[in-house]
Amino acid sequence: MTSCWGQHIHLSIFGESHGPMIGAVIDGLPSGFTIDEAQIAAEMDRRSARGKDLATPRKEADRVRIVSGYFNGKTTGTPLTGIIENGNTYSSDYEKTKNKMRPGHADYTAFLRYGGFQDYRGGGHFSGRLTAPMVFAGAVAKQILAQKVPALSVGSRIVQIGQVRDSSVLGPKDYAALQYADAGFPVVDGTLKEAMIREITEARAQKDSVGGIVEGYITGVPGGLGSPIFDNVESRLASFLFAIPAVKGVSFGSGFDISGMRGSEANDAFRMENGHVVTATNHNGGINGGITNGMPIVFRVAFKPTPSIAQTQATIDMATRENTELAIQGRHDPCIVIRALPVVESAAALCLLDLMMEAGGRHE
Repeated sequence: MTSCWGQHIHLSIFGESHGPMIGAVIDGLPSGFTIDEAQIAAEMDRRSARGKDLATPRKEADRVRIVSGYFNGKTTGTPLTGIIENGNTYSSDYEKTKNKMRPGHADYTAFLRYGGFQDYRGGGHFSGRLTAPMVFAGAVAKQILAQKVPALSVGSRIVQIGQVRDSSVLGPKDYAALQYADAGFPVVDGTLKEAMIREITEARAQKDSVGGIVEGYITGVPGGLGSPIFDNVESRLASFLFAIPAVKGVSFGSGFDISGMRGSEANDAFRMENGHVVTATNHNGGINGGITNGMPIVFRVAFKPTPSIAQTQATIDMATRENTELAIQGRHDPCIVIRALPVVESAAALCLLDLMMEAGGRHE
């Protein structure tokens, strides 16, 4: 088993949902970069959706304690470790159903992989709780990127929740100028916000859940990052995105829609503008041949509906080897899309920092 990612920046995630703590170790960071702990706390608050009634009732402080690799406000260059204590756990919710495999969860596959020795409380190491240390690591990466390339920016927006979809068409220049009426609910077409919220509240009322799509984007990206074939930008970023619990699909640029275009439409025409190479469109998401072309990196991430629902579902009991039923109790999100936004951004920031470290400072 490995919970490590990266080629030049090495990220290791540890802990379980109901264990004493969770955390991350980031190895390979450059030394001498300022890290603002208040900015880390702000990113952690975004993931917790604190104060929003669309998220799980489980409320954790999610305060990160940095215990290594950080001195006098700056990175030291040694492994940076952040720990987050778990406190608001109701482990008894899982004791009476520990042998019943929750549909849509990793309970059954974890049982097969680890022979029943896995921590079943709250999903253990498979829980969305492990996205908290991902956001911590991403917050560090964002700050280093901002110091290395001030013009660079990482963002995300909601494209779809349930059956409500934002069909706004954005050009390459639009991403750098994106602003939202509600930064906590970033949707380009603000008229869809209430309909999206209604999708979530109606699902919750029916003891159900909904999924959705998040679009991530990075502007101000230097061209020439990445490599062809197996080590391309898409595969490296996708490897992190698919590590986020509930992610079932990733696409870049126009994604699957590009297959229905003619070549004359799908090709992003180059032109010179104020001495810089730009493209008129961005159907390829800022990447050609696995290498960045200087346009915004744009990608979409599909999240499945939260599998923990209170409706009665058919399942199996591994202790008795019999068919049974299960109604999941506890505190769960009716939709994780809102809380996933900073997680998606963290994946993008860490991947880009990893790529820039590979470039050996050529783009500083």
